[in-house]
Amino acid sequence: MEKSLTKLKVAIVHDFLVNMGGAERVTLALSEIFPDASIYTLLYNPKVAKFFPRKKIVVSYLQYWYKFLKLPTKFLLPFMPAAIESFDFAGYDLVISSNNSFAGGIITNPDTYHLSYCHSPTRYLWDSFHTYVEEQRLPRFMQNIVKNILFKLRIWDKLSSGRVQKYIANSQYVKRRIKKYYRKEAEVIYPPVDTHLIRPKQSNAGYFLVISRLTSYKKIDLAVRACNILHLPLVIIGEGEQMQFLKSIAGPTVELLGWQDDKNKIEYLRNARALIFPGEEDFGIVPVEAMAAGKPVIAFNKGGLQETVVANKTGMFFDEQTVKSLTEALRKFITIEHKFNATEINRHALQFSREHFRQEIVTLVKKLPLNV
Repeated sequence: MEKSLTKLKVAIVHDFLVNMGGAERVTLALSEIFPDASIYTLLYNPKVAKFFPRKKIVVSYLQYWYKFLKLPTKFLLPFMPAAIESFDFAGYDLVISSNNSFAGGIITNPDTYHLSYCHSPTRYLWDSFHTYVEEQRLPRFMQNIVKNILFKLRIWDKLSSGRVQKYIANSQYVKRRIKKYYRKEAEVIYPPVDTHLIRPKQSNAGYFLVISRLTSYKKIDLAVRACNILHLPLVIIGEGEQMQFLKSIAGPTVELLGWQDDKNKIEYLRNARALIFPGEEDFGIVPVEAMAAGKPVIAFNKGGLQETVVANKTGMFFDEQTVKSLTEALRKFITIEHKFNATEINRHALQFSREHFRQEIVTLVKKLPLNV
């Protein structure tokens, strides 16, 4: 039986509101669908407040350690299960967790329905466990301590997944990962992308573009090295721990701009020759934004981009995360570049719009067996 959403008392839970990335934009879209919902989060950075005006933000007790003692997030990992479980959701009809690590572990009473929008089962606990530990470059004894902490967190993560009554996955790729690690079925609803704010453009300014957090698993160094070899102009937008490393390997045709606001980012997308996306992503909002701008995407052939990019119509793939594979893809792209049509690429991107996301969430919630 359909229910009026205005009658529901809803809470939204998000892991960390410290930066405004793709997962946070999903939380923002959910808060617009349920405008009276309180938002619960483990850690909060006030600079994100402008994106959530007039929203009630409830923060865990870990905020003190994060804000005043300036402890990095990774040092707080062992305490996060207890912190997320400390939130009290008595009186709520529906709690929606926007879950990338801990938010799905909340405890609700029998009368409260827990719907989890899962961006990904926590990678450093599951499929990226070994590489994550190696990338920390810790002494052997510290590696063993970290592995033991992650082992205990993985057990908690698996057990707490049983508290979710229904999973939404942000892609078919994540749906398969939820099934593998949590043994739970999920319904796929793609994340909202502000395609309505981006006008397609056929012409370009001649540069290739990367927009990403500058972390090792994003593999931005592949784009830098490939463009160095081919002497292709490359613009990189983003900030992160690898900024200095990328600068050190960048050739004369590579420019790192750091952080850019949404307006500038969109203009760089509209004027790019193509977006290079060398990482493995669960969904990938930036590639959809690039397609909304009418630009093809050159992407690693794994993960959620297999669902959003259509080979030789809205972009093309390379099969190995190596400089050689990406370089060959760029050479091929240059030979077929004239075949890509900005209007057709944009039309494909519109299926991932914010309005489409809203309609699917509302339809799903109306079908839930809520106690109202």
